[in-house]
Amino acid sequence: MLTPKARGSLSERLLEAIRARPRDLAAVVGDEPESVDDEQIALWALYELHHHGFEDVDDALEWHPDLLALRRRLEDGFERRLRSRWPSPGPGFRTETFAEDFFAFVEGHDGASLAAHVQRTADVEQVLDLFRLRSVYHLKESDSTAWAVPRLRARTKAALVELLYDEYGAGDPDRVHAHLFARGLEACGLSSEYGAYVDDVPVEVLEQNNAMTLFGLHRRLRGAALGHLAAFEVTSSLPSRRMSQGIARLGLAQEMADYYDEHVEADAVHEQLAVRTICAGLLAEEPHLAGDVWFGAWSCLDLEDRLARRLLSEWAA
Repeated sequence: MLTPKARGSLSERLLEAIRARPRDLAAVVGDEPESVDDEQIALWALYELHHHGFEDVDDALEWHPDLLALRRRLEDGFERRLRSRWPSPGPGFRTETFAEDFFAFVEGHDGASLAAHVQRTADVEQVLDLFRLRSVYHLKESDSTAWAVPRLRARTKAALVELLYDEYGAGDPDRVHAHLFARGLEACGLSSEYGAYVDDVPVEVLEQNNAMTLFGLHRRLRGAALGHLAAFEVTSSLPSRRMSQGIARLGLAQEMADYYDEHVEADAVHEQLAVRTICAGLLAEEPHLAGDVWFGAWSCLDLEDRLARRLLSEWAA
């Protein structure tokens, strides 16, 4: 993957510097983004140095202090914005009712549904467009959450690894969820190259991906990482069924339907594991993280809702 296209003056100077003039990195640290798009593509590029990296960037820059300083400043602004959208501190933590509280919290979120649109109304081009946008995450599915593993105690760590074992194919590389999605993309005539469509995605997709990486990379945000994971899993099984039905309605590739069919069954199990064992286990050991668990869950739901509303509005227009 090559570095993405800039979306403003900050990202333009940053991307030019990491490609060709690393000695100029210090001059970029104090730059302010000129828009949210500019901020988010710059942050996404900095995060990708920790994921797959770029063919046109030296891997040695991953931990360059000037880039870390810029990343920290962009992260601070992004986290403040995410927290400013969060309407309340959540229900807190009650051992005996946490799972019921969490499921009710997710069910009570009144968000738009892209999966319902795909199931009943979307045309082929809209669904292919959605696959392109989703590829930015699905081709590295679960990688950001995996960073939380060494930050957890034994009970929670074991439960998270159990979930991730399924996500990574239970030892079979052909069953890795990212590989299944790549195979679906190819069968639909789309590129399965990692990051192939990042230049085309709206800022809401960048925010979704950056939030997961932000939570996963920081030990202090381990509660948010697991709350986000739980909300993601709770809202996956039924939408995956709807996606599969929509793919069948439109006659799209079975390989992509197979990806969503895999999630219908797997995520019905994962949602229980994520809520009742992973998050409940974390809070039983570290109850002071309850606020961050709710914050992570809210962020997952809110960011998906923002993307859904944007796409549904554009498609209707």
